[in-house]
Amino acid sequence: MAKSDNLLINREISWLYFNERVLQEAIDVTTPLIERIKFLGIFSNNRDEFFRVRVATLRRMLNYELNNDIKDSKTREILDKISEIVEKQEVKFTATYKDIVKLLAEKNIFIINEKQLTKKQGIYVRSYFQENVRPYLFPLMLENFKKLELLKDETIHFAIDLSCRDNSERTYALMSIPTNITTRFVSLPDQKEKKYIILLDDVIRYCLEDIFAKFGYDTFNAYTIKFTRDAELDIDNDVSKSFLEIMSESVKQRKKGEPVRFVYDKTIPDKLLQEVTKKLNITKRDPIRAGGRYHNFKDFMSFPNVVRKELVYPPLPPLAHKDLPPNKSIIEIIRQKDVLLHYPYQSFNYINNFLHEASIDPLVRSIKITFYRAAKDSSIMNALINAKRNGKYVTVFLELQARFDEEANIYWTGKLQEEGVKIIQTIPGFKVHGKMILIRRKENGENVYYANISTGNYNESTARVYSDNSLFTANQDITAEVNKVFHLFESKFIMPTFNTLIVAPFYIRSFFMKMLDNEIANARAGKEAWAILKMNSLVDKIIAAKVYEASQAGVKLQLIVRGICVIVPGVQGLSENIEAISIVDKFLEHSRIFVFCNGGDNKYFISSADWMRRNFDHRVEIVCPVYDKEIQKELMDILQIQLRDNTKARLLDKENLNQYRKTNDPELHRSQFEIYDYFKRKLE
Repeated sequence: MAKSDNLLINREISWLYFNERVLQEAIDVTTPLIERIKFLGIFSNNRDEFFRVRVATLRRMLNYELNNDIKDSKTREILDKISEIVEKQEVKFTATYKDIVKLLAEKNIFIINEKQLTKKQGIYVRSYFQENVRPYLFPLMLENFKKLELLKDETIHFAIDLSCRDNSERTYALMSIPTNITTRFVSLPDQKEKKYIILLDDVIRYCLEDIFAKFGYDTFNAYTIKFTRDAELDIDNDVSKSFLEIMSESVKQRKKGEPVRFVYDKTIPDKLLQEVTKKLNITKRDPIRAGGRYHNFKDFMSFPNVVRKELVYPPLPPLAHKDLPPNKSIIEIIRQKDVLLHYPYQSFNYINNFLHEASIDPLVRSIKITFYRAAKDSSIMNALINAKRNGKYVTVFLELQARFDEEANIYWTGKLQEEGVKIIQTIPGFKVHGKMILIRRKENGENVYYANISTGNYNESTARVYSDNSLFTANQDITAEVNKVFHLFESKFIMPTFNTLIVAPFYIRSFFMKMLDNEIANARAGKEAWAILKMNSLVDKIIAAKVYEASQAGVKLQLIVRGICVIVPGVQGLSENIEAISIVDKFLEHSRIFVFCNGGDNKYFISSADWMRRNFDHRVEIVCPVYDKEIQKELMDILQIQLRDNTKARLLDKENLNQYRKTNDPELHRSQFEIYDYFKRKLE
């Protein structure tokens, strides 16, 4: 019998396999061309974050091991494996980009550089540069450059070689490309049916003379460089400071993080490269890679939408929910029955409407909500402010430790405090990742609660692309325990007793272990035993061992895991009863749904938590039971549609990793589009 300890995939390597699936969407010739180039942007953005967080952490570990002479570590081996995989992926990435540019040209859409401009286009580019770009360019002469933090790692920079034809001396400069202020892509005037696009990088290259000629230079060559900083926050434990102050200072320190990767244009002169790496404190121990002319492909996520239907996905506008008719009170409806939203298939506006209704309802006394990532221009925040102005008690838990959203959440904290909204302080050492809204209403002299529990953020922007479930309920057993969770925040983390909700960091791992143990016992007793488990990541080693144990006992396990999955299905004697797939498509799979056979009395749950140690032990998470039979059927229908997917589902088997899953069904099934049609039919 195989041992489970030796068959767990390293989490970092598994994550790179996930990002390979994103790259596959860019490679896939059935993906519309503009969508393909956007998937290149998503892939690049994912990889940047991976280096800023995971690789940065591994490098910290390696430095610690080297400084303390620790011999039996696999950190160096993992880092080397990461470099090997990233290098192979980069080859595919570059080839895919070149292929897409060629195919766009066949559609009369041309991505050109500064050397390909016509005289008329050149006049337009120079005018555009003077009006929209030049005011934001501030060259730094390399010989005077002293502070690394002057350069941001979220953008790209030019290393510029300056000289005069009659003088052998060379001067070097650094200059940031202001992609955070102006678009990376400049659309040039159309020529008949032909559309031309030039990157901001090449606009600046074309106009370098306008910046440097006045200083006597007549030869200018610019080479792109990009570096990635360690983005892990070092949290100060100074008790004299508020946590808001601590987080604000930590975010500032992130801007000074050590470089963990350096990429440069392979055509850069050796002398200039040496001078730049010296000034940036880049050493041979740092990951350094020669690349192409363009970097920061994450900007391609915002590639201009050319008005051509065949180049983009067909529009899937959010649908109405059959149980939530317009101009009807959501509170009145959910008093009668639970309602489950599925966005982006259904409209996120129901969340806004719920809060807007509560903000003016004379019977509503209080509103409580948790935020992990808020939208930049959040209508939800405005509804909460309006509720406060209408005399409601409004309490917000705003997680200041939401990675890369800390600054936005700090901003909203100040904004809400100005309006008198009660802000619950972050719990040091724990992140609040559970998504909850609680409305308290005074009905006939009694407090009655209404709640929303979601698998995803209360964020209007991400709700358009993340697939999530959001439960409206007036079940007082559930809402009373949502209230307990908020009391948990306000009572300095005194642990309450939960009978309906399953809450981390107290019970979630043990709860799922118990549910799997129940299936194991049923399988050994010859009863029907199975589970369908949908999540973003499966990493926790303890529960992974239990999943293997369940498979060995004969429990049929179907896993739908978008991202990291350390489990290896299909191993004889260990995991032959496990099937694992990952779906990567138009929308980001983000919902967590868990269904257990339970001897024929199926149990359904939705959750904010993945099966990761951090979710089980270091976050406040919610697992919520789903009791309504109609909603249970809806969830099962959705899961079955995904399990039929033979178009965008990939196998996570050891032998067939990331191969598109084929089934015996001769008909093609693309689950996200079929789910949209499923909800559309419900409205007929």
